[in-house]
Amino acid sequence: METDGRQRDRIRNQIRAHIPAVTALLTAVSLALVFGAVGGYVPDSALPRVDPLVAVVPHANALVSAAAITTILVGVRAIQRGNVTRHRRAMLASTALFGLFLLLYLYRVSLEGPTAFTGPDTLRRFVYLPMLAVHILLAVVCLPFVYGALLLAGTHRVAELRETLHPRVGRVAATLWLVSFSLGICVYLALHVLF
Repeated sequence: METDGRQRDRIRNQIRAHIPAVTALLTAVSLALVFGAVGGYVPDSALPRVDPLVAVVPHANALVSAAAITTILVGVRAIQRGNVTRHRRAMLASTALFGLFLLLYLYRVSLEGPTAFTGPDTLRRFVYLPMLAVHILLAVVCLPFVYGALLLAGTHRVAELRETLHPRVGRVAATLWLVSFSLGICVYLALHVLF
């Protein structure tokens, strides 16, 4: 029987050898979950409905987004200063926050569908919809970069990472993530605070 350590190394090496394919698979699964939920393909009976939770999700996700912006900025600053340990912790925290955001979002949108903008039609057409479109586009585009950066970091030793695409992919991921989370907060404000 193989020891746990050897089995972990074998899995890590398999992933390391196929990072683009694993990145594509994770991205496809994530997008299928989101678009399936938004498109109403999750039956209402598949999820328990907890009305207080459904009601609080938008507000909680705004706070999660703000926390993720903070942890991403901390992670970027840490790596600029050469603090790999702090960078790793901050980026793992960002990933956990993103996971929490996604879980809450999928739960609510599966039960309620997307929230309609109730403000003036002119603002809807010329401000809200373009902002929402850019937010969604960046959220979609950032996924493979985030997964790629995480997979590279998880399958290489720290000393090896400079020789991989991790620094470049990580910069793109962090930038797209920051803008997407920021626009998500703006979308929240437009839907739940201003109107």
